[in-house]
Amino acid sequence: MTTTEQVDIAVIGGGLGGAAAAALLIQAGFSVDIFEQAPNFVRLGAGIHIGPNVMKVFRELGMEDRLASIGAHPDFWFSRDGRTGEYLSRIELGDFAKREYGAPYITIHRGDLHAEQIAALPPKRLHFDHRLIDLQEREDDVLLSFANGKTVAAKLVIGADGIGSMIREKLLGAEKPRFSGWVGHRALVDMDKLRATGLDYELCVKWWWEHSRHIMAYATKTNGSEYYYVTGVPVDGWEHESSFVDSSREEMEAIFGDNAHPIVRGLIDSTTEVTKWPFWNRDPLSIWSHGRLCLLGDACHPMRPHMAQGACMAIEDAAVLTRSLTLSGMDNYKAAFEIYEKARHERATKVQTISNANTWLKHHEDPAWVYAYDPMTVQIA
Repeated sequence: MTTTEQVDIAVIGGGLGGAAAAALLIQAGFSVDIFEQAPNFVRLGAGIHIGPNVMKVFRELGMEDRLASIGAHPDFWFSRDGRTGEYLSRIELGDFAKREYGAPYITIHRGDLHAEQIAALPPKRLHFDHRLIDLQEREDDVLLSFANGKTVAAKLVIGADGIGSMIREKLLGAEKPRFSGWVGHRALVDMDKLRATGLDYELCVKWWWEHSRHIMAYATKTNGSEYYYVTGVPVDGWEHESSFVDSSREEMEAIFGDNAHPIVRGLIDSTTEVTKWPFWNRDPLSIWSHGRLCLLGDACHPMRPHMAQGACMAIEDAAVLTRSLTLSGMDNYKAAFEIYEKARHERATKVQTISNANTWLKHHEDPAWVYAYDPMTVQIA
């Protein structure tokens, strides 16, 4: 007979948002266990932006300096015409971000960030190979059933399990996310080939074409040893069963190569491995919590990556949820969830909407409302 383990707070999903929630809650004095479906940690993904708004959270966790030493520090977010190279906007970052927004802006490999987050968690609290297959809300707890046969009874459950969230499905019913009509190509480049072009590859630049097609290119290492790009391309549909498929340099040339600026040509010519991913969407959710269940990140507000704020919103959620639970206490969890959702819903929905529209920083605008935000001090009640 299987013994059901008793825990206080179960975080479902050990990605960037889930790991942040667990670390913040543990630091705040809560007893937390994280259940991740992957069998072990793997350096997945590619590049990611961490704005000053979220570096403030990592400061709280004692990780800011370490991450700053790994990632690249662009002085600007440039937007440029993909054919002429004309500058459409120059958004100042670097020292300006530290001074005006209160923390650095870095670009980093997602796997490097995630590795640091996982290393900061108590190993005995992190449970790999736990894929949630069912849950049952009961009067005093939530019974969680995992594919490996284990069961856990948790007083509170935080769903950080992404756009395909089992927790979201239990709250709102089964509903597949819809294809957004866009795909993204993710690629690393051969640095020797890139340098051999003799051209200047800016640390953070978004190249634009008609219909909002684009290439976002940036460094992911402080020492400049890694350069990455992701695209956004409108397409008619996604016919593949897998979560991504292989792409090619030839496909990049077919999409972006026609009369492209020499720097774009050099970027494409230096492409080594490239994969193609669909972007999925959901409408803003009507509720983020019910009973002892609460959602964060892509589980409740998935977005296309065009603002480079998807993971940042999940980590902001984690910070505000932790503060809300600290304010109300676990026994008054319903009030905590209400405080959290009230504090986060408008901002997350606004970012979700602008991300999906793909207009962010194409032309000059003031990004202070995003970057100067401080999840650790923003008023929540």
